[in-house]
Amino acid sequence: MNLPYKRVLLKLSGESLMGDKEFGIDPNALNGFADQVVEAHKLGVQIGIVIGGGNIFRGVQASAQGIHKVSGDHMGMLATVINSIAFQNTLEDKGVQTRLQTAIKMEQIAEPFIRRRAIRHLEKGRVVIFGAGTGNPYFTTDTAAVLRAIEIEADLVVKGTRVNGVYDSDPEKNPNAVFFENISFREVLEKNLRVMDHTAITLCSENNLPLKVINMNHDGNLIKMLNGEKIGTSIIN
Repeated sequence: MNLPYKRVLLKLSGESLMGDKEFGIDPNALNGFADQVVEAHKLGVQIGIVIGGGNIFRGVQASAQGIHKVSGDHMGMLATVINSIAFQNTLEDKGVQTRLQTAIKMEQIAEPFIRRRAIRHLEKGRVVIFGAGTGNPYFTTDTAAVLRAIEIEADLVVKGTRVNGVYDSDPEKNPNAVFFENISFREVLEKNLRVMDHTAITLCSENNLPLKVINMNHDGNLIKMLNGEKIGTSIIN
């Protein structure tokens, strides 16, 4: 099968794993996303994954008042590792080989991030999950996702959301929000659209790395997009 993308980096928010819960991990949401990754893997697409930590960090935010920004970011990095372990376990239960690499060394849990090793895992058909963000405070998991995508030479970054793509305003609050099927990175920055943070968008633009924003809550959207169907919003230079 001649697929348009050989290697992709999928970015999921931690909040997406909450499902209908207020915080934590909803097994139904976790399984739903994992099923889509399994189907994509069966197509022969090499897949890297970055998951945020907002579902766990949000749960402790009420008691986090007064915590230094750097400490809070470190807590967030550890939250991404918890989500990554959960996703790894779910994928492996479904028969997919995985590797978890983290930006912060924790050898008993995961491999340290090593670019060449990550690429080799992908070439061997393993799904590679990247945890702990960039390993540095003040950088989001959006930026970490784009950075890892550039490092592993991915063809595309896929941002999984709960809306159908990029709009000029929040479609969940504004029924008249305008949908963009195609838009440039420059327009995203100029219109201040909340797709990813500015650092992540700039990294994509400077490295000519296309970005797709799709609704991951619709089963099959990831597969349709990887098969070349027009799903979501395409963002390019």
